[in-house]
Amino acid sequence: MRIDIITIFPEMFEGPFSHSIVRRAQDKGLVEIHLHQLREYTSDNHHKVDDYAFSGGAGMVMMIEPVARIIEKLKGERVYDEIIYTSPDGELLNQPIANHLSTFENLLILCGHYKGIDERIREHFITKEISIGDYVLSGGELAAAVITDSLVRLLPGVLGNEVSALSDSFQDNLVSPPVYTRPRDFRGWKVPEILLSGNERLIEEWKFEQAVERTKRRRPGLLEV
Repeated sequence: MRIDIITIFPEMFEGPFSHSIVRRAQDKGLVEIHLHQLREYTSDNHHKVDDYAFSGGAGMVMMIEPVARIIEKLKGERVYDEIIYTSPDGELLNQPIANHLSTFENLLILCGHYKGIDERIREHFITKEISIGDYVLSGGELAAAVITDSLVRLLPGVLGNEVSALSDSFQDNLVSPPVYTRPRDFRGWKVPEILLSGNERLIEEWKFEQAVERTKRRRPGLLEV
């Protein structure tokens, strides 16, 4: 898989993409992540990529010219399965979306900033808009990092245990059941005996019951999907 990210702050990705699972996926050659500095594609002498909105109002708007220029350049080099714009009013990211995106070969992500981008970019270039929550960030870089992490970990060969991703929260519209590790008894707080029984069928039944109960209590909306 290849993921291209258009941003005015590429340095913000150094931490998230230089460690843990995303770093491992890159080292294994399972994903290529390329960062593109939007300011390199503006004709403004001061590398400006924003301007005032027509009709006035507070805040600046990302200009159409540099964004169109870089998207057209990248589209001329490969075919993208999706061109994603990180936006507060986009489709809310969830596990099914991450699952779907992980099956693609080429993705392009445009990080939003300021009051947003010129609407003509959304109309003529963007194929999917994604939000990571009902709140506003200073820019789309953190959202792009979250989207990337959520799908990269699903790529075959990334995780040490392929089954691990399939048992994550939200894969079956359920949150994960409780998990425990050694010691069996800590300060009198004991691991449930069923998990020590060795009876795989009963353990799986217990995990499912716990997942359903925890979902009802913490995220009941998932059961309505």
